[in-house]
Amino acid sequence: MKRSRVNEILRQGDAFIRSFGYRLPPFGYRSPQWMQANRKEIEGIVEARLGWDVTDYGQGRFDELGLFLFTVRNGRAADLKMGGGMLYAEKIMISRRDQLAPMHRHVVKAEDIINRGGAKLVLELFGSDPEGGIDTRGDVAVPVDGMMRRLPAGGHLVLEPGESVTLIPGVWHAFWGEKGDVLVGEVSTVNDDLTDNIFRDPIGRFAEIEEDEEPLYLLVSDYDKWLGDD
Repeated sequence: MKRSRVNEILRQGDAFIRSFGYRLPPFGYRSPQWMQANRKEIEGIVEARLGWDVTDYGQGRFDELGLFLFTVRNGRAADLKMGGGMLYAEKIMISRRDQLAPMHRHVVKAEDIINRGGAKLVLELFGSDPEGGIDTRGDVAVPVDGMMRRLPAGGHLVLEPGESVTLIPGVWHAFWGEKGDVLVGEVSTVNDDLTDNIFRDPIGRFAEIEEDEEPLYLLVSDYDKWLGDD
């Protein structure tokens, strides 16, 4: 993706989020130069990989295959191992009309996917077979706001604004906005986008950026390059 396109998506995404009365934390609007100059002060942000995330999964078709995300808070994997501490994470996302977030599952993370407003959010769901692959035969059961829903393999779950679904590790899922854009919330256990996304197809998690202009804000995938140790 060109950096100019990423910058455009950030501006549009911020405006869409604000239209629902949701506000991102102040650090999200810090310039790359400010973040470089205050590297020690933002250590917690960098380590937790909080902030902006725009991905086309390395495929160059963002409008068809992509997602806008902002990680608001994120706990520590070490706390998960201890069984206490900051065990949770939160994201706000935008799923555009007919824009696919591709089929994947998680090994560790359980998550609530919440339709915060806009259009309907559609999820395609599968269970896992004994090897962790997609179970194309068995039903999949998921809690929707605490009430169990059972769907056939590959069934479509439609979430209206205000509704949410809980996805435990091993549940394969893809999602998109139906007839419009959707503001999506995610509340989960500790999030690790570097290692805990298992995709059905051979794609990457992050976009490859072509630097045709200066970044408006840094993406979490920029942190190593822009804020790494000298």
